[in-house]
Amino acid sequence: MGQLTGPSDPSADAHWPIHEERRGFFTDTSICIGCKACEVACKEWNRNPRDGDLEFTGMSYDNSVSLGASTWRHVAFIEQDTERITAARESGAKLVGLGMPQLRGSSAAADTAPTGMGTPDTAPPDTPEFRWLMSSDVCKHCTHAGCLDVCPTGAMMRTEFGTVVVQADICNGCGTCVAGCPFGVVERRSDGTAAPTTRQGERKGEQPEIPNRGIAQKCTLCYDRLRDDETPACAKTCPTTSIKFGDRADMVTQAPERVAQLHERGMTEARLYGANENDGVGGTGSVFLLLDEPEVYGLPPDPRVCTADLPSMYKRAVVAAAGMAAAVAVSFLSSGRHR
Repeated sequence: MGQLTGPSDPSADAHWPIHEERRGFFTDTSICIGCKACEVACKEWNRNPRDGDLEFTGMSYDNSVSLGASTWRHVAFIEQDTERITAARESGAKLVGLGMPQLRGSSAAADTAPTGMGTPDTAPPDTPEFRWLMSSDVCKHCTHAGCLDVCPTGAMMRTEFGTVVVQADICNGCGTCVAGCPFGVVERRSDGTAAPTTRQGERKGEQPEIPNRGIAQKCTLCYDRLRDDETPACAKTCPTTSIKFGDRADMVTQAPERVAQLHERGMTEARLYGANENDGVGGTGSVFLLLDEPEVYGLPPDPRVCTADLPSMYKRAVVAAAGMAAAVAVSFLSSGRHR
């Protein structure tokens, strides 16, 4: 195990003898059309079974609902009215002092605007009465992965590409990793229903054969494809290039440039998620451009790996042990004097 917090190279921490650049996603939700092609491609490539019993959920057009053991990519449909859109732009504009592109014609904006972009156009675009925020969510492949740190069997593995995968033949299904993930990504695979079914098949009321039942499952960032120098299935299928794949360093460079473009058009709600290496997980391998606050997308605003507090916990344990030892010594000395 390497360091527990802060910027780090996860591949180096894993002591891989070969060095590969860390790979990652940049998901630009501003151009996602909600086609769910990435969901289908992920399921087909990884041979993941369907979730649930083909029931309509009433969750807009999103019937896969969330990430799970058999849904490693999930496209959310978030409905917003004019009031929420305005609030999103106001909250985004307040982030400009936190390293985001500067706006509103200030001198700081001219100083920080990327070369060649000119003066930002701060006139807001026409605000629609209604919009959908569509976001393709996936495992974050954290720099400091809570699921990896707490796994008691070593089933969670850090690859040479800096990603995290589950070794199904080692996982004992204990579920510790499920609690250790601050994003709620990891899940143990069941048959996808509230009451386990015994009828096997593809029709309604039946379930297909479920591989790796009871085993923790999540996105592998198509580790098998990476080893063959191939693009992950979801990114290769995305028709709008909303999901971009490459070296994480390049993704983190492209992301602020895209935010600056949107801010230049007056879309002050644009912001990044997962690009900060000083956050609670050391930055994520999956960086997102969001058009509202993280909570709107079901993402924690301040994710923190569960093992980040281990150093301070150890110090407190040592202090407590020393205090108990001192108390025992004092009690023995006191009893000896009375005798």
